[in-house]
Amino acid sequence: MTVAETLRAATVRLRAGGIDSAPRDARLLLAEAIGCPPDRLTLLAHEALDAAAADTFDTMLASRLRRRPVSQILGRRLFWNRSFAVTSDVLDPRPETETLIGAALAGPAPASILDLGTGSGVILLTLLAEWPDAWGIGTDLSAPALAVAAGNAQELGLAARARFLRADWFAGITGHFDLVVCNPPYIAAAEVERLSPEVRDWEPRAALTAGPTGLEAYHRIAARLGSVLAPGGRALFEFGAGQDADVGAIFQEQGFTVAGFHEDLDGRKRVIEII
Repeated sequence: MTVAETLRAATVRLRAGGIDSAPRDARLLLAEAIGCPPDRLTLLAHEALDAAAADTFDTMLASRLRRRPVSQILGRRLFWNRSFAVTSDVLDPRPETETLIGAALAGPAPASILDLGTGSGVILLTLLAEWPDAWGIGTDLSAPALAVAAGNAQELGLAARARFLRADWFAGITGHFDLVVCNPPYIAAAEVERLSPEVRDWEPRAALTAGPTGLEAYHRIAARLGSVLAPGGRALFEFGAGQDADVGAIFQEQGFTVAGFHEDLDGRKRVIEII
C-alpha cells in the first residue's frame, strides 16, 4: 500500500473505533512510523510503505484503538513550543496549562520558582527556559514522574538550574520562593469515571483527583503556602471550570489576597493569582 492508501485505511479504522480525532491521529502516528515530519506526508503520498514502517504503524494503531493517548504512543508532547517527554506516569500537558505560563511571564521575573506536583516538569522547565537567570525546585510524590521531569530537564539543557524532589507538596522544602506554581489534581472523585478513556484509563489517578470535592489539594496548599512564599512573591494555581470562587475563598481564608484570575483560550477562568 502507498502512504496515502495506508493513511486513508487507518483513518477509517480509527473512526470505526470511536475516535473523533481519527484523521489527525492517523497522520501523526504514520509520520512517526515513517520517521518524517507530519507536514511532509503529502510529499510521500504515492510512495510504498515499507514493511518495517507498516508493522510499527499497525502496532501504534492497535495501541490507539485501546484509547491510549497519542502523546503517550509518541512519547512526546509539544508545550509552549518545546517538546517534552511524557509517559503514563505523568499528566499529559494540556493547552489550558499554557494559561498559567502566560500569566507567570506577564509578571516580574523571579529568581526562584517552586513547582508543586511537577509531573513531567513542563511548568517549571518552561519558565526556567524563558527566564535564564532563574532556578527552581519541582516536587512530586511519584518517583517515576520525577524521573521523567529530570530527563526533560537534561534534554532541554536546564538540569543545572532545576532540582526535583520526592515530596508531599511542601514536605522537606526550606527557604522562600519568589514564584510558586502548581497544577494540582482538581477533579471531583465521582467525576473521574466520566472522563474520556484516554484520561481515565491512561493518566495517573493521583494527578487527576485528590478527593471527593476536587478542592482538597487547594486546602492543603493554602495552609502551607505562607511558609515558602517570599515577601512580595506571587503564586499561580490552575483550577477546573467553575471552581474560581471556591478556590479563591480557600486562599482568602488563609489570609492571602486574590490578585486576579486568568482566562484560557475558551474564555473560562482557569488560573488564580495569589499574593
